[in-house]
Amino acid sequence: MRSLRFGLIGDHDPDVTAHRAIPLAFDLAATTLDLPLEAEWLPTERIDSTGCLADFDGLWCVPASPYRNTDGALLAIRHARETGAPFLGTCGGFQHALLEYARSVLGWSDAAHAELDPEGTRLVIQPLACALVEAVGPVRFVADSRLARAYGALEAEEGYRCRFGLNPAFREALTDGPLRITATDDQGDARGIELEDHPFFVATLFQPERAALAGRLPPVVRAFVEAAAERRG
Repeated sequence: MRSLRFGLIGDHDPDVTAHRAIPLAFDLAATTLDLPLEAEWLPTERIDSTGCLADFDGLWCVPASPYRNTDGALLAIRHARETGAPFLGTCGGFQHALLEYARSVLGWSDAAHAELDPEGTRLVIQPLACALVEAVGPVRFVADSRLARAYGALEAEEGYRCRFGLNPAFREALTDGPLRITATDDQGDARGIELEDHPFFVATLFQPERAALAGRLPPVVRAFVEAAAERRG
């Protein structure tokens, strides 16, 4: 069987905790599922067309933004969304999945991320009221969501390293369609999203990959790999 190939959308930095955890998560998935896997880092400045994305069985938009090339990250997310390629976004990947959806699906050309454009007129992504830097907290999943099925539970404890999230002012408009908020914190703020009309399109503000640093296979990574294997057939 040819190895399943995953593209990691982001600018690799060995000092980033999540970037050290992601290869470990894939190793655990390969062993647990008995599947040959390959993961390749795709620096965002190299993503200038969908040609460099076509051979991957899944795309993961990883933490540590701002990316060197925001347009490259958004292009990769759009490719996954439009082609049905399994997609996972964590932390910065969650933020940019929302940004891409706002611009490409809702047609909000002025949709902005406060980290990149703090004076933007439509800040879909804004600073969190309380930054979640090396924070751990409860996450609640919507019943029968992909996240709930992956975890086999309606709640989990997850870690973060982020300062930006969904602006509540745009929450209703963003989710008046196939995009669903399927994970929230104990205040009801968005912590995970999914697309209903997609084989696997999941993004979390938290960083589930960190479980791999403790030798545990992150449930959502397992589900992501299984979705890629199923799509491959």
